[in-house]
Amino acid sequence: MTAADPPNPKLSDFLCFAIYSANLAYGRAYKPILEELGLTYLQYIAIVALWEQDGQTVSGLGEKLFLESNTLTPMLKKLESLGYVTRQRDPADERQVIVSLTEAGRRIREKGLTMNLVKASGLTPEEFPKMQKAVTTLRDNLLKEARRAR
Repeated sequence: MTAADPPNPKLSDFLCFAIYSANLAYGRAYKPILEELGLTYLQYIAIVALWEQDGQTVSGLGEKLFLESNTLTPMLKKLESLGYVTRQRDPADERQVIVSLTEAGRRIREKGLTMNLVKASGLTPEEFPKMQKAVTTLRDNLLKEARRAR
């Protein structure tokens, strides 16, 4: 703490809580939209990552989403059972599993879910990318510090 910090900080004074609670609010905002598709928020962001680059390895997708395989694998199995993705062994390296979108997984993009929540954020078109960049910078700095501390 510094001299400028309040002597008895409140929960609302913590940036980590502001980010945590904003994440929860995003989840609540997405929930009614995603329930129609039978998806969780985590399943949805996996599909978004596959829109960006289809045919990823499970390990590559896990890195992108900051997820361990023990969380990612059951989620991908569920997405496969819903008909949104396929998983198959890489013929060039049997140790790798490739995840790809099905046609149904690609069609989810047409629903424009992301645009609805950009508007719901209340941020202007100029503010939104600045906020996203600031949060991404914060995340990357914290990850660097966590790696350094190990």
